[in-house]
Amino acid sequence: MGTELDSGIKPYNHYGAYLKEKYNGQKVFKVIVDGNFTCPNRDGSKGYGGCTYCNVDSFTPDTARKIPSIREQVEAGIARARKSYGAEKFIIYFQPNTNTYAPTHLLKMMYDEALSIDSENILGLSVGTRPDCLDFEKIALLESYLDRYDVDLEMGMESIYNETLDRINRGCSHEEFLKTMDMLQGTKLELCVHTIFGFPWETEEMMLRYADEINKQSKITYVKLHHLHIVEGSIMGVQYKRNPFKLFTIEEYTDFLAKFIPLLRPDIVIQRIFGIADRELLIAPNWGFPKSKIQTQIDKGLELRGVIQGSMYND
Repeated sequence: MGTELDSGIKPYNHYGAYLKEKYNGQKVFKVIVDGNFTCPNRDGSKGYGGCTYCNVDSFTPDTARKIPSIREQVEAGIARARKSYGAEKFIIYFQPNTNTYAPTHLLKMMYDEALSIDSENILGLSVGTRPDCLDFEKIALLESYLDRYDVDLEMGMESIYNETLDRINRGCSHEEFLKTMDMLQGTKLELCVHTIFGFPWETEEMMLRYADEINKQSKITYVKLHHLHIVEGSIMGVQYKRNPFKLFTIEEYTDFLAKFIPLLRPDIVIQRIFGIADRELLIAPNWGFPKSKIQTQIDKGLELRGVIQGSMYND
């Protein structure tokens, strides 16, 4: 007998089904663009070295790292998505580093260029940034595209604890995140928040409280849930090699998600439930499976545990 998962129904509000419903069954694919941005805790304005877990190459596809121009990246990304995945429509995704960390007129030039390529098949713009790199002028720029595209703004919350944010050299407090969320209260942009679970000094109880903080923010449309993974080229990678510390196994992470997802507001769309670097960059944890099999194993684990998103949410 088949299960709901066999029918494509997951025990949480997942992004693939959301896109399919939103865009009338069309195959929609995100095309990653590297705008050659940096971050304020890399260039010295707030600090140096970046977040201790971060090597920007670990979440940038190799193709994007090697193609210099925005046009070439978008054209190659669209061609690859059509050939490999049968994609029909596209969302332009400015992902690596902080994609609002530049003067507004330069941001407009870059966004405009990316959106002008195969424009009849581009449905949306997605911009990844930090809470401390937004202001009303940049929000207004993103809102100016809403008459033609769906636009979402992705922000790294990472942790709700300032002690953690300090220890990972985030250069941004949780209060700054909350202040930016207040600034975005009146916007029509869709908001996505990124979290990392598994910092070794945070307990399970501490991590489960992330759900309360996310649920309070009525403007949040999407979340990306990541487990902490250690990559080459990061400060934490050096620390881990010198003195290894406890990280999630896939079973432990599935157990944690089985407790977290029921606490999460049921209307929130989960874009991602784990993150993984390229094999040549990943130090730990190595779960021993390709990305697609990890996704399947976690989904099956959640289904077996009877998980239903929002089943323990208390408004």
